[in-house]
This record gives sequence, C-alpha cells and structure tokens, in this order.
Amino acid sequence: MSQTILVVDDNDQNRALLHDVLVMSQFNVLLAENGKEAVRLALEHHPDLILMDIQMPVMNGLEAGKLLRSDPRTRDIGMFAISCNNAQDGEDDFFVTGFDGYIEKPIDIRKLPNTITSYLSGGKRE
Repeated sequence: MSQTILVVDDNDQNRALLHDVLVMSQFNVLLAENGKEAVRLALEHHPDLILMDIQMPVMNGLEAGKLLRSDPRTRDIGMFAISCNNAQDGEDDFFVTGFDGYIEKPIDIRKLPNTITSYLSGGKRE
C-alpha cells in the first residue's frame, strides 16, 4: 500500500511542484493551503507524513503543528517543517513545536523523495 503525504503550503506553485514530485515517487498526496485545512485533513485521513510550510495565512505551520501534536489522534503523524528561514533562525523552534525534520526552501526536489522514504522507513514517532 502506498504511503500518504499531506503537503501544506499557501503557494499554489509550491503545492503543485511537491504534488508532482511525490506522485512520481509513488506517494499518495493530499493538499492543503493553510494550517487550519491541514489539521482537518490530518484528522480525516491520518497521513503518514505532513510537509508543512511555516508562514501561511489563516493558521501558520507552527500553530498547526502544536495542535496536531496535542491531539492523541494525530500526535504520531510525522511532520517536517518547510521554510526559507535558515536553520539558525528557526530550526530549534520547529523541533520544540514537535516537528520531526526540517526542509529548507528552495527544496531540492531530487533529494526530497529519498529524505521522505528514509524517514518513513525508520523515523516514525512512537
């Protein structure tokens, strides 16, 4: 069975690019435009991994991450923060919030499928 990735980004082009890359890598993909929609989809579909942009309208990625980690129904879902912040400015905040990994923008789409596969094969939260 194919694994499901929830891509959360307010930028249409970023969502489309990540969708195409992940579908070509044999993942099922769900798309959300903001953190509020991400929380709803995570509760409804329980994806294997969430790739979450941090700076978004309606509800940002840090707020959505906190909600997902505090809910017993979603706390075990893997989450990677996606941001153009450099690691020194924001990476610590991502891990404190409960993210399992950090992907810096611009995303290297050649490495992304391997990063995801590696995480899903051994990095799941308990």
